[in-house]
Amino acid sequence: MPHQLFINGEFVDAEGGKTYKTINPTNGEPICDVSLAQILDVEKAVAAAKEAFVEGEWGKMNPRDKGRLIFKLADLMEQHQEELATIEAIDSGAVYTLALKTHVGMSIQTFRYFAGWCDKIQGCTIPINQARPNHNLTFTKKEPIGVCAIVIPWNYPLMMLAWKTAACLAAGNTVVLKPAQVTPLTALKFAELTARAGFPKGVINILPGSGSLVGQRLSDHPDVRKLGFTGSTEIGKQIMKSCAVSNVKKVSLELGGKSPLIIFSDCDLDKAVRMVPFMHHISVFFNKGENCIAAGRLFIEESLHDTFVHRVVEEVKKMKIGDPLDRSTDHGPQNHKAHLDKLVEYCEKGVKEGAKLVCGGKQPTVFTGVQDHMFIAIEESFGPVMIISKFKDGDVDGVLQRANATEYGLASGVFTRDISKALYVSERLQAGTVFVNTYNKTDVAAPFGGFKQSGFGKDLGQEALNEYLKTKAVTIEY
Repeated sequence: MPHQLFINGEFVDAEGGKTYKTINPTNGEPICDVSLAQILDVEKAVAAAKEAFVEGEWGKMNPRDKGRLIFKLADLMEQHQEELATIEAIDSGAVYTLALKTHVGMSIQTFRYFAGWCDKIQGCTIPINQARPNHNLTFTKKEPIGVCAIVIPWNYPLMMLAWKTAACLAAGNTVVLKPAQVTPLTALKFAELTARAGFPKGVINILPGSGSLVGQRLSDHPDVRKLGFTGSTEIGKQIMKSCAVSNVKKVSLELGGKSPLIIFSDCDLDKAVRMVPFMHHISVFFNKGENCIAAGRLFIEESLHDTFVHRVVEEVKKMKIGDPLDRSTDHGPQNHKAHLDKLVEYCEKGVKEGAKLVCGGKQPTVFTGVQDHMFIAIEESFGPVMIISKFKDGDVDGVLQRANATEYGLASGVFTRDISKALYVSERLQAGTVFVNTYNKTDVAAPFGGFKQSGFGKDLGQEALNEYLKTKAVTIEY
């Protein structure tokens, strides 16, 4: 398993031989020593990425050949999908069956999707106002930005890498990527596969390291022209500030969420119960709740509330918690101990404020009787904690007001058989994604990103390419 930095097409030790131990969250034991990037390593990686873009083979390669390389990379990832899923399970605690289907499976789909876009990035011709008709030609060109930095979180180590890197490469840029310090291993295996696919040196560089050092230097670096970040709102604000001060970098931010899910009494109850808690890993407990668009707060219509809670608790109690490599496991360990401790503290705050702890507290948890002013109603848990509030029958506008009373706006959902009500609610929910009678159903072709303090910019879909392109207008008089 690769464990060194990947710079300019080679695995190398960090400056000064610095290393750290990455921990298996299932047993708390070290997996291996990983090279810990230093400032000089960032300088080397950015220089390599700049050289590859300006003077190297990648900068001269036509888009169709770039697409061919990305397709080849996706094929290699598919050939190694079981290995990648196993690494993801060991390093992040992801349940293997979910890692194979989602963490790895969607990553492969993402690279294939964007490989197809490489030779379809086009400008347009524009009729301009002119004194002499038919004597001017104005057209636009879409051009790559240059060296792009990508900083990703620990909840979907490989998939977040794919969501950003695939669009970045398809647009023709070069990449310096910092994986989360606690989950670096699938990123390093990915680096190995890029070399095997034949990517030119310097196009892709991977730097495991701390956010305060590596992430900060990438934000400040004058040769980095774009930074894509997924993580907390707090860190996103710091990154945005640093990028503005350094060289006015282009920035895209996918940040925190407290996604509301409104369930009306006229819904398909069996479907709602099956999807909302964990069955098929759909909503609140999907990926152990370590999911940016997890349904962070459920609003249940009063006449359905008690029945819904009873049914959900029955399903939650059936969950098998255990080793993520066990194919029958539903729920593995939280990603790291510090996060587990925060989740336990989060649940303790809920109890102190008067919410009813129906089950859990130190494992998958359900709270009812949650009032709007409570800490757990406002703040994201980023874990397997179901927060349930009730609303009065028929009070559609009232529950919408409550659902939108948050600074987050990443995702949302509604369950109802009434199509008019579904459309009314989906139009008024203030979130970048709205799910109707389903949840967490993302696709590589559908744009993904938030409103308000959940950030701006899009991953996935054609719109994601715009995050890694600049538009040039050319006017010719003849």
